Amino acid sequence: MMMCSRLLPPLPRLLSRRLLGTAASRTVAVKQPDLPSATLAFEDPSAFRVKSWPELLRALGIFRLCSFPVLVNNSGKLMSVARRLLGKRAFSLLLRPTVYAQFVAGENESEISQSMEKMSSLGLRPMLAVPIEEDLGESTGEKRYDDNLETMLECVRMLDSNAWSKDPMMQLKITALISPELCVKLTTLIAQQPYELNLLVSAMDGETISFPGLNQSEVAQFLFGLRRLNKIAEASVNKVRVLVDAEYTYMNPALSLVTMAMMKKFNKDGVWIWNTYQCYLKDSRSLLLEALRLAKDDGFCLGVKLVRGAYMDKERKLAEKEGRPDPIHRCWEDTNDSYNGSLDLMLEVITQKPERYRIIVASHNEESVRRAAKRMEELGIDKDGGSVCFGQLLGMCDHVSLTLAKEGYAIYKSVPYGSVDDTVPYLVRRAQENRTVLQGIRKERDLLRKELYRRLSLRGGGL
Repeated sequence: MMMCSRLLPPLPRLLSRRLLGTAASRTVAVKQPDLPSATLAFEDPSAFRVKSWPELLRALGIFRLCSFPVLVNNSGKLMSVARRLLGKRAFSLLLRPTVYAQFVAGENESEISQSMEKMSSLGLRPMLAVPIEEDLGESTGEKRYDDNLETMLECVRMLDSNAWSKDPMMQLKITALISPELCVKLTTLIAQQPYELNLLVSAMDGETISFPGLNQSEVAQFLFGLRRLNKIAEASVNKVRVLVDAEYTYMNPALSLVTMAMMKKFNKDGVWIWNTYQCYLKDSRSLLLEALRLAKDDGFCLGVKLVRGAYMDKERKLAEKEGRPDPIHRCWEDTNDSYNGSLDLMLEVITQKPERYRIIVASHNEESVRRAAKRMEELGIDKDGGSVCFGQLLGMCDHVSLTLAKEGYAIYKSVPYGSVDDTVPYLVRRAQENRTVLQGIRKERDLLRKELYRRLSLRGGGL
């Protein structure tokens, strides 16, 4: 494969000044510093000493299986066949102590609390993820969306009422509350004639609004969806931070529009609603700059969840099928540059107004995590001051998460919960979307193996 240039095209100084002011302009113009040897070491297997024998062996076994692409790529079919052959009960009994226990916190509040209390004792914080989402062709109707609303309100309540929940977060997928088909149509409409944020805010407040381009039935659906989101935001403000996930490019503009409207209404004095930016997309930097401009012009606080992205294969195939340019950066190096550039941009604006901006560095990439920690030190940003935090998935990248926690950084784990039936489809999607991460966990597997050998040698010595 041809190597990409590691340089991103510089943004025009005039444009960045206009959008962000002098500080951000300085951020774009400054040469990226060469990082010295990192103070954060992710090479020590002692991070896994907190794991019990069953946890250690389970992680080793599952990570070994995840290293085979054929298993990850066909995980959905394999799960379906196993469930059909074994039956619901036996399938659940098989998964519960294995894949489910590795990546899911539990089914009920008692089980979730037990998992979260252990996490909290290790210095990790919860970012609960309700495993509900839809794609095109999967819409289940308004009744199901109302049920999903109640589930999410229960998530807010659980996070707010438990002692293990320090500065809690939850993830939210808008397609659990508004049909994907409507989100796709909105994306098409706003590309032709953008909707004003105030229009959506008025709809959230209960006003009957007419949205250009939508028929009467679609307007009603949109109003119902906006009011569901409004209820979640009202319940979470001053209690729980709501991180709205990005999804596919064919609906993301509508999701961002709705999220920005929520920010405008609820983020006046703090960062309670966040949006996600996928840095594997070629337009991620321009989207982030536009969000910063909106936040500045409209006077609301901005929360950013910065990820590399997870829908690469499907996005590329769809673009090819529709004859569109590939929306994804052409190689890993370009995606890294995109991620690191957006990270530096956000850290700079945080130094100017830490109370107005927040970022979660949601990455399993050790280089990006080290870079963020180094820039925080250079810019004088507190490790646990509230403006910057880190995030990884439950059951993965524990050598990074536990090291960050030990060094005093704010670190969150994305924590799905629910029954086996509810979480398996979610886990399958995450596995297939994050297949490159799953197939690249050799280092974590090696560290787990070193910890296993250490324990065996101690036993062999009679201890």
